[in-house]
Amino acid sequence: MNILHKSILGMGLVMALAAQPALAKDKNAAPAPAAAASSGPVVPGLGVADLEAVLANANAVRVADQQRPVTYKATIDQYQARGTALQGQLQAMSQKLQKDAQVPGANQAALQQQAGAIQKLEESGKAELNNIIKPVLYSREYVKEQVEDKLDTAVKAVMARRNVTLLLAPQAIILSTASAYDLNQDIVNELNTTIPSATLTPPTGWEPRQLREARAQQAAQQGAAPRPAAPAGPQPDSR
Repeated sequence: MNILHKSILGMGLVMALAAQPALAKDKNAAPAPAAAASSGPVVPGLGVADLEAVLANANAVRVADQQRPVTYKATIDQYQARGTALQGQLQAMSQKLQKDAQVPGANQAALQQQAGAIQKLEESGKAELNNIIKPVLYSREYVKEQVEDKLDTAVKAVMARRNVTLLLAPQAIILSTASAYDLNQDIVNELNTTIPSATLTPPTGWEPRQLREARAQQAAQQGAAPRPAAPAGPQPDSR
């Protein structure tokens, strides 16, 4: 099961630990050294990791984020230029509509027609811009998916190395001052070894996992075989 997609709520464990009665102390016993509290996990086997932050900080993702604006510069420039042109066109149409609406006895049907044209242009413009920028968005999702596919293995390797048997998300923690629980950097380091780089440009016909799963679900409901889609791997060096 993909760890990233599995919600691990440890609130019950945290509350149970907080509710345990304190052990009786010997009045003559010497106080425990202050360093003992920070020398390791207070609760053995417990770890915390923000997997979204881990993905964002993996070297393969960071390098790809730096390369993408260069590789897709023409697409980004086209997107920005077309967006500026559409904004200017919509602004001119809106100003004309406002001006015409202030004329005494203005033709309401004509005003509604203008408003409809503005709405139509907004919708078509949004679809056009989304289509232009899609290669850039798909590149980002493709890189993320390549790293994400290695995440389960990296997490399990770090948990085994750190003797962690229960992994919590930060959202499940009310308050903690023990940094010994944090596995983020260890998992990032493991990913950097497992997948030091990722392919920036997806193969022809590739779609993000969310779209593939939605398409497969729709096909299953209709009783048809889903269209095969290119997987995220293997992962050669970035280009």
